[in-house]
Amino acid sequence: MARLHNFSAGPAVLPLSVVEALRDNLLDLNGSGVGLMEISHRSKTFQAVVDSAEARVRRVLNVPADYKVLFLQGGASLQFYMSALNLLRPGEAADFLVTGVWSQKAIKEAKRIGDARAIWDDAPNNFTRVPQNGEYTVRDEAVYLHYTSNNTIYGTEFHHQPDSAGKPLVADLSSDIAGVPANVSEHAMIYAGAQKNLGPSGLTLVLLSPWAMSRIPSGLPAMLDYAVHAKDGSMYNTPNCVGIYVLDQVLGWMEDNGGMPAMIARNRKKADTLYAELDRTGFWRPHARPDSRSVMNVTWRLPSEELENAFVKEAKAATLDGLKGHRSVGGIRASLYNALGQESVDALVSFMTDFERRNG
Repeated sequence: MARLHNFSAGPAVLPLSVVEALRDNLLDLNGSGVGLMEISHRSKTFQAVVDSAEARVRRVLNVPADYKVLFLQGGASLQFYMSALNLLRPGEAADFLVTGVWSQKAIKEAKRIGDARAIWDDAPNNFTRVPQNGEYTVRDEAVYLHYTSNNTIYGTEFHHQPDSAGKPLVADLSSDIAGVPANVSEHAMIYAGAQKNLGPSGLTLVLLSPWAMSRIPSGLPAMLDYAVHAKDGSMYNTPNCVGIYVLDQVLGWMEDNGGMPAMIARNRKKADTLYAELDRTGFWRPHARPDSRSVMNVTWRLPSEELENAFVKEAKAATLDGLKGHRSVGGIRASLYNALGQESVDALVSFMTDFERRNG
């Protein structure tokens, strides 16, 4: 079977060794005689998987010992509401840096709970950049500051930690977690859908500081209560067993290949290679400002939609898949997550050079 170069924004490419391990363990999980999708989540065999996954999360991401690590469901979209429900009291204030669609959705859900306000919003400029520190003012009464680290649709990314003016920092790291520098200990809460750098869709990683745990009010619905999930070790209900297994394997692959420092260096090289081609001529039209360009999701336009459609079609025929831009903005998007190799980016650049020669 020929595997394509997979530039999909998510669910995204996985390391081939992880896919092969998943294939084998679907039949027999770690010699138990029962397949991964069939085994009880209460079994000792699967508990060992959960324990390994949590230990690897803590090692790879350098998670402080007093933080809780949760494996939840519902994606980042559920966390938009669940984070506010657990951290914000009715009438209290929370500030947001609005840098794209996902932060727009996050603030919309937080407004159901309290006074959620955008203190910086680039929507009028079609989200071409993220703010620099000093361009916004965190309210004195804000309980926390929320930001989205990487914007998959528009291809922008924070390359610095936002200044929260001493307030707890809450971050949606769904699309660049484990692929760029991030200091967990300087965040009160981090959440991330797994389907970019960590594993398959349907699993969400949540990291909670002692401050975040102390904010949880009593009487929340059990499935929306971080304290319930923490108390039961992410086993309050049947978890996404396949997702936890794959996350454990992906983090193991990362450890075997140099950990986060190696991933960060690989990703920077891949992005530099592609941006160099985009900047080579005026044929390509990158969306993001240079100081806000994403390492994970590179977005650009061509001179016409007809050329963009031809680009995507011809790229697929050349084994380059997943390059169509998000349906809401169009254009071209190449996602360069951890498991995508440099050879895929080199193949894309070679195709781009030829496409411009024929159509420029």
